[in-house]
Amino acid sequence: MPFPYDEFDLSDVKTYPLKSRTSKTRAEDFGRPSDPGGSVSAFIDSLPRILAAADFKAVVRAIVEAKRRDGGIVWGLGAHVIKTGLGPVVIDLMERGFVSAIATNGAAVIHDFEVALVGATSEDVDEALGPGRFGMAEETGRLLNGAIADGVGAGLGIGQAVTRFLGAKEPQFARSSVLAAAARLQIPVTVHVAIGTDIIHMHPAASGAALGEGSLRDFRYFVSNVARLERGVYLNCGSAVVLPEVFLKAVALARNRGIALAELTTVNLDFVQLYRPQTNVVKRPTAGTGRGYSLVGHHEIMIPLLAAAVVAAASGQ
Repeated sequence: MPFPYDEFDLSDVKTYPLKSRTSKTRAEDFGRPSDPGGSVSAFIDSLPRILAAADFKAVVRAIVEAKRRDGGIVWGLGAHVIKTGLGPVVIDLMERGFVSAIATNGAAVIHDFEVALVGATSEDVDEALGPGRFGMAEETGRLLNGAIADGVGAGLGIGQAVTRFLGAKEPQFARSSVLAAAARLQIPVTVHVAIGTDIIHMHPAASGAALGEGSLRDFRYFVSNVARLERGVYLNCGSAVVLPEVFLKAVALARNRGIALAELTTVNLDFVQLYRPQTNVVKRPTAGTGRGYSLVGHHEIMIPLLAAAVVAAASGQ
């Protein structure tokens, strides 16, 4: 039967006093104008204690606390972090003790390697692909493949191989290279490669045996690094697939050996929210135990802001 046009009776609707309600936003949590002459810490304090701003502050506290407690801070860096010019920012954090280890992918190594050699990277793919020049820089293919093959042959992982090469060569732009800084500061780097994804795989000097053996060795080093993060922080910055997958397997292996990682803090920082980072970094590894955070924004803005906030908080300024 069709319903009639009956207005709902509102005469007995129940209300309650506004002050008795639990509200998610309160005046004491609001932001306030920032003093133009204020410090970085004052600016961060001026942000609202709400949503992403509250998460940002929590991440800053977690990183500072992890350093204070020697809990470990491992940074997962995608290629975009390097080619947007953030090497010097990361290097400063390394020098200040806010980096215990670095995990990265093959593309990030290529960009950082080129920066170290010539102070420039990131070719114009659209311009180079048609004429068949894409990925064919001679030094990148020959030297990087050679460094990997030699290092892996000597029992090293890809990260150790490339950092050792740059540390020995001392290229002109080493001060802008994260990998060269890692060699200088003896910070471990692991490289997690998907065969066929990187331009150096197109070169005749590429060795599948070296890439595979070196990357597997690095995975096992990475598992050891993650297993030390019981009270530490893992940050995934700009890797959509490879590093989130590798991180999840590292967590699985650590817990298989009885390492709970119960106080682990994880952070995904990217300009979009994607399935694997959200699931494999932020949610699954911390479910029921630690804390996971997702910070959304452009790396070239968010990472310097995060670094400045961490340094300021640690120094009490």
